[in-house]
Amino acid sequence: MKTTDPIVAEVRAVRDQHASALAYDLKAIFRDIKAKQRASGREYVRYPARPVVVTPAAVSNQ
Repeated sequence: MKTTDPIVAEVRAVRDQHASALAYDLKAIFRDIKAKQRASGREYVRYPARPVVVTPAAVSNQ
């Protein structure tokens, strides 16, 4: 039995509404989100990418 989480459903509906307003154009969606971030006045933190660590288990699974 699969239940739908109402919060997840709401987030997905808002995301779909935002995307449809921009004709599902990924570049336009990205530009819009970045513009909203700049307009918010909040400081957004970016962390450096973590280095890739190759483990013996990862190598043997390839």
